[in-house]
Amino acid sequence: MKFYSLLLFAIYISAAASAQKKDTLFYESFNNNGLDRTKWNVEVTGRTVNNEQQAYVDSASVLMQQNGLLVIKPTFHAGYVSDQQKHYDFISGRINTRGKYEFTYGTLSARLKTTAGAGLWPAFWALGEGKWPDCGEIDIMETVGDSSWVSHALHGPGYFGNTPLTHRSYFPAGIDVTQWHVYSVTWSASKIVFSVDGAVTYIVTRDIVEKYGRYAFDNPKFIILNFAVGGGYPHGQNKVDAPYFGVSQTTVDKIKTGQAKMLVDWVLVTK
Repeated sequence: MKFYSLLLFAIYISAAASAQKKDTLFYESFNNNGLDRTKWNVEVTGRTVNNEQQAYVDSASVLMQQNGLLVIKPTFHAGYVSDQQKHYDFISGRINTRGKYEFTYGTLSARLKTTAGAGLWPAFWALGEGKWPDCGEIDIMETVGDSSWVSHALHGPGYFGNTPLTHRSYFPAGIDVTQWHVYSVTWSASKIVFSVDGAVTYIVTRDIVEKYGRYAFDNPKFIILNFAVGGGYPHGQNKVDAPYFGVSQTTVDKIKTGQAKMLVDWVLVTK
């Protein structure tokens, strides 16, 4: 399996370099001294959704660049109070390209790896402007604790929340979410194709979407990377109620010891 991982790494380094030369629309290598704020916004918690247990903050304690990687690291911060006077015991990071880079159609990819644990909810996704879910949401990679799979999903008018347009992509034996992978979506007016490490994992056509509602993917989307803690999706899988909603004690211990991280090598959009 080590050979498999090294081979995939070589293939995707080559593919990313080739794409940059040919048809790159957006590329982030995270090789700067700090986050490039001409490309990225750092979100700060306003309204907490999905019963998540973290506040998003703009802090180097949860968002940093190290050795050419973006690191998003949830942190235990008992009694943190947001500007809205809400109390949290975890803080974390979320960045987006809203208003700085948005695109309609193309291939969006990221090379990343993440810690697994019941209640850890890192994600790589794209979202349109305007009212949700009418704006359209493409979830390229989400994981909520089970290291053997990641999920892809689409949300839009008539298909949101526990959407019917979702799929679990299982890794080959001996491979899991804690290793480096390239997660991609190729999006057009006719279909949306998800892939992991170059292998197609889920295809949704316009006709399939329109069985449920309007195809909400003809408008520009911006890119989001975030790391949530707890909430409805993890809880739906692990049924853990304590010590936090959707978060096990083992996961709390991982966060307290700094073991919970999502590392992002690069983000790429090609046409």
